[in-house]
Amino acid sequence: MAPRILLVRHGQTEWSRSGRHTGRTDIPLLDEGRRAAGRLGERLRRAPWNGLPDAEVRTSPLVRARETCELAGFGDRAREWDALREWDYGAYEGLTTPGIRERAGEDWVIWRDGVVDGESLEGLAARADEVVSWARAEERDVLVFAHGHLLRVLGARWLGVDPSFAMRLRLDPGALSILGWAYGEPALERWNDTGHLE
Repeated sequence: MAPRILLVRHGQTEWSRSGRHTGRTDIPLLDEGRRAAGRLGERLRRAPWNGLPDAEVRTSPLVRARETCELAGFGDRAREWDALREWDYGAYEGLTTPGIRERAGEDWVIWRDGVVDGESLEGLAARADEVVSWARAEERDVLVFAHGHLLRVLGARWLGVDPSFAMRLRLDPGALSILGWAYGEPALERWNDTGHLE
């Protein structure tokens, strides 16, 4: 069976709850986010995953992703990887979309217009491509703990489409997604699954 990527977006933080763009700022999980990580871990210990005993585990070095990984029960197996950091929003760090639109114009969309003094969408996509190449070279499933925008671009690049397609891939805090295969082609096997939070 071809290797898959299991993706986990970190649990809820104060900034993700309020819609503030959280790139390189190291924000801890809220209690709600910690509970979600624990529930995810319980889910992944049950069938059909059975604790993913053979999976390679990587995490963003940022505390919200690392803590999600640890509370889900994978911290002792995880390696930190800078490629999994969130988008560097530059001058837009910490701002909400309405706040950015006050500066950049009412029709600003990050997927089209990007950010000021930060990382380009192409740069983010290059990091996502690095993760895709690594995962496809593995002979087993991989599990990654990271961030909303990075993971959405990773989903788009797994499918081989333009990174702006990520705009159409909603991803909630604490969600599980799986990038797999269908008819020999890359496919979304599961996306934005929050069943363990319900």
